[in-house]
Amino acid sequence: MNLDSVGTAIKRIEEIEHRFDSIFGNQKQDKVSSDDSFDNILQNKLQINGYINKDDSGLPNTTELPDLPEVPKGEILSLIDKYADKNNLDKNLVKAVVKMESGFNSKAKSPVGALGLMQLMPATAEGLGVKNPLDAEQNIAGGTKYLKNMINKYDSVKLGLAAYNAGPNAVDKYGGVPPYRETQNYVKNIMNSAKVVE
Repeated sequence: MNLDSVGTAIKRIEEIEHRFDSIFGNQKQDKVSSDDSFDNILQNKLQINGYINKDDSGLPNTTELPDLPEVPKGEILSLIDKYADKNNLDKNLVKAVVKMESGFNSKAKSPVGALGLMQLMPATAEGLGVKNPLDAEQNIAGGTKYLKNMINKYDSVKLGLAAYNAGPNAVDKYGGVPPYRETQNYVKNIMNSAKVVE
């Protein structure tokens, strides 16, 4: 047996577990299911955290959100300028985040339920006062506010971006950018794209 492969697999499992907890919280289930398959654990976490109802197909319910038309890129760039200024953020940094998160697609929905241009999770959006994360202006207003909060929390653009991607719990746990390949690439690509110096 190749021990390097086992070590790599264990590290990847830990990475998935930490990403999972950063998105859905570390809350304990009241009742442990007799079936501890990954699918059932995911369903239970999603239900506990209010992302889905028991009769849902497995994805957060977005059917109540009004279907809005795709927003032209020029309008998105204007909104980025407006809310980057409002939150005292580098406009190029916000543009790089939006490009990385959604490719400037205001109707973007991720498999885990993140929504809109800055890919806000429903609970995060609600905490930021965003009523409809698929509304371009609300999404950018909330996303820039959250990004600024993370940068201020760590007094670091690099760590703020890491927290935006992996969650502040992961940054706190590792005392820096978590050792997740996705997060490390995310931070590096955005900082290079935005030409931001730490």
